[in-house]
Order: sequence, then C-alpha cells, then structure tokens
Amino acid sequence: MRPSRISVAALLPAALLFGVLAVLPLLVDPFRVPLFGKYLSFAFVAIGVVLIWGYCGILSLGQGIFFGIGAYALAMFLKLEASAPELPDFMVWSSVEQLPLWWEPFHSLTVTLAAILVFPALVSFPLSYLIFRKRVSGVYFAILTLALALTLTVMIIGSQGETGGANGITDFSTLKGLDVASDDARARWYYFQLVLLAVAAGCVAWLVHARFGKVLIAIRDREDRVRFSGYDTALYKAFTFAVASVLASVGGAMFVLFTGLITPQLVGAVASVEMVIFAAFGGRMSVLGAIAAAFLVGWLKSTLSETFPELWLFFLGGLFLVVTAVMPQGLAGIVAALRARLAGRGV
Repeated sequence: MRPSRISVAALLPAALLFGVLAVLPLLVDPFRVPLFGKYLSFAFVAIGVVLIWGYCGILSLGQGIFFGIGAYALAMFLKLEASAPELPDFMVWSSVEQLPLWWEPFHSLTVTLAAILVFPALVSFPLSYLIFRKRVSGVYFAILTLALALTLTVMIIGSQGETGGANGITDFSTLKGLDVASDDARARWYYFQLVLLAVAAGCVAWLVHARFGKVLIAIRDREDRVRFSGYDTALYKAFTFAVASVLASVGGAMFVLFTGLITPQLVGAVASVEMVIFAAFGGRMSVLGAIAAAFLVGWLKSTLSETFPELWLFFLGGLFLVVTAVMPQGLAGIVAALRARLAGRGV
C-alpha cells in the first residue's frame, strides 16, 4: 500500500496545476483564452528544456529553431487553405508567379503533421549526434545553437517572397474547413492543448523517473565515467535533444493556432533565451515548474507590455539574475522548501 500512497501524492501537484489551468478560461473574458493558449504553447518548449538542460546538462539556446519548424509548417498549410486557389498574398506582393516547390507538400494535412512531429527529430538527431560524438558540449554547444537560430532568422527575413520575410505568415482562420479563429473554437483548442500538454508532461516525467533519467543525470554530472562504463553518451544526448526538439515543434504549431501568425522573431535568439528562462524560473528539473513558469512569465510579459512596454526586456534580464542568484531551484525549489517546512511543523 505504501507505493500506492506515494504515487497518489506525487500526482496531486499535477492534478492541482492542470485543474487550475482548466478552470481559468471559465473565469475570464473570452478574448483572454487565446492569450492563455499562447502562454501554454511555450510550456511544451520549457519541459523539453527541463529534459535536455536540467537532466542531461545540454544548454541549448536555439530551441526557437524547432519552435519555428512546427509553427511555419502549420502556418503554411493554413495559408494555402486560406488562399486557395490563388497564391498566398505575400507571394503576390513579392511578384512570385508560381508556388515554390517546397510549399507543395503542405497542401496535405498529413504531410504537415509529419513535418511537425517527425522533421524536427530527423534534423536534430543526426546533427546533434555528430556534434556530441566530437564531444562538443557546454558553452560551445550553446553558442553553436544560438548561431544557428540567428542564421535561420536571417534566412527567413531574406526570403520575403517564400516565407513572408519579417512580416511572417498570417491571415488564416480555418483548418480543413473548421473555424479556428472564433472564441468558441479557441476555447476548444485550449482544452485540446491542455490534454496534449498533460500527455507530453507525463511522457517526459516517465522518462526522467525511469532508468533512462538516471543515466541522463549521470551523463550530466560525470559524462566521462558513464562513457567508460560502456554507454554511448552521444546517442543518449542526441535522443534527448531530438525529444526536446519535437516538443518545441508541437508548441510552435499550437502557438499558430492561438495567435494566427508566425514571425521570424520567434525563431531567433531572444525567443530562444526566453524559452530557457521559463525552465530556469520553474526549476531546471521540474516539469510542472516549467509549465507554471511558462504561463506566469507569459502573463507577466503581456501585463507589463500593456502597462510598461519599454520595461519588458529589463524585467526579463532581472528575472534571470534573480533566478540565478537568489532562487537557483526556481519555483519548484520554493514549493519544496514550503512543503518541508509544513511537514516539519506537522501540518
């Protein structure tokens, strides 16, 4: 009976968090629901960062790349549906006379879903495996991913006729004929995303609490010893990075559904650093903390940008300093300390 009690107790924080997130749309005006959905789209990226950074010690400053892959893939499908049978408007404005060949597969929803779920892994796994085989890690890997994010941003902006350039892709409202822009539709998508996020969080939690998670922690702490024990550490790290890239891609696709646009700024360095801050603020090794932090920081960003638009970046930098210097365990550390204090008092 003891394992049963422990498992139920472990599920209570998750039930509480997702219960609060499920009730929130019922307590606010409908126009706030898409904002909540946008905040939670970054939670997919945050739990991926917990997996690769908190457990495996891989600091990636380029998760915006994979967020952008999922977002642009779905945006391309939605834009083609909205524009049919004509070319997308930004192509017409750029004097493009024929749909680019690489856009053609995105007439199919099946191909689009494959691009969201499979393509990020196909890109990230072999590339990262080759990098990790060369034992590139730490700050060098972080700089490399940051450079890739900056490069991709420049490429997107420079391809106005094919990607929408700096303006991105926008102006769509249906998915296979189903409305995605009305208040009722976005409420339904919110709960769909909440279920999807719960599944993703459950899968990551299962991974880190299984033997696989113990190997990741060992790689993070003493990779040389793990390698000498016969493990292919590059394979473990590349697989973990691929899982995080798929989660980021799913988050990007959900972001498009709630905002109705994607721009290259969400692929670049600033967005990628924000995604790491979500995980740091929530707790580097806390899946639930990452979800809560993504929502709270997103809400604070919206609130401050409405009231003090010029102060948001200062807040972001200050938050990073506070987390680093004062609360290195993030929100999860604060909650754990409170629980320990209450337990000590017999509450």
